Amino acid sequence: MRKETESRNPHSDRIDRLSTIEMLEVINNEDKKVAYAVEKELGNIAKAVDAVYERLCKGGRLFYIGAGTSGRIGILDASECTPTFNTPPSLVQGVIAGGQKAVFIGVEGAEDNEEAARQDLQERGFSSLDAIVGIAASGSTPYVMAALQYARDLGAATISLSCNPDSEVARIASIAICPVVGPEIITGSTRMKSGTAEKMVLNMISTSVMVKLGKVYGNLMVDMQVSNKKLAGRACRIVSFSTGCSEDDARSILKESDGEVKTAIVMIKKQTSKEIARQLLAQNDGVIARALGV
Repeated sequence: MRKETESRNPHSDRIDRLSTIEMLEVINNEDKKVAYAVEKELGNIAKAVDAVYERLCKGGRLFYIGAGTSGRIGILDASECTPTFNTPPSLVQGVIAGGQKAVFIGVEGAEDNEEAARQDLQERGFSSLDAIVGIAASGSTPYVMAALQYARDLGAATISLSCNPDSEVARIASIAICPVVGPEIITGSTRMKSGTAEKMVLNMISTSVMVKLGKVYGNLMVDMQVSNKKLAGRACRIVSFSTGCSEDDARSILKESDGEVKTAIVMIKKQTSKEIARQLLAQNDGVIARALGV
């Protein structure tokens, strides 16, 4: 079966003879196609978001698993969830073929090791409660295929993300996402358009799930960790923006709420104590809009 990711791109077949600006124009023109390819998959991405959200609401976790570039992109998205949305590190996890070393250096043969995929999930206590996104630009990475099959056999939610239509991973997963970005600028170098598409899709999944979990109010990150001066300033601005109070008042209420942005917002909006604000949030699954009755 012909793979789009391995095809030669006619627009870059003379890239080694182009001037610097011409080279960049070719790359940029190809990159423009990625968002349109992702757009065509919004329906499947929505199914994935709902499936992950359902699992997380029931106490499950989200796993990204891949090899090489795909694995690194999964780790990147997973690692950003904790500082952005104040999630426990275990809630969204990235797993890469070859382990931690493979994040920085290619590990020979790791992507072909099917048994390692099953072991990597077993070591993390992967169960039927969880959801997994198997990321493989080619759609045929043995490590990812084995992980998806293991997860499917357990009854977990299985999602594939590839850039070749009718791929092997798509046939294993219950939900298949496939932005077809076409041939790469450098033949087979899926760190480029395919990697960009993968990052866009994972951003959509994690962000949308976190919004549904109440980690966002309006378009503000209200469940952030206030761990440094920059973020303390951002927390003040978020409370000020969302309530209309001054930044000085926001800073004072944040101190009273032990730095909890969501609690501070409810305290101001409902003119109540932090204890009542926390109670309202707990009764409404941490969703500010529900706690406020709007």
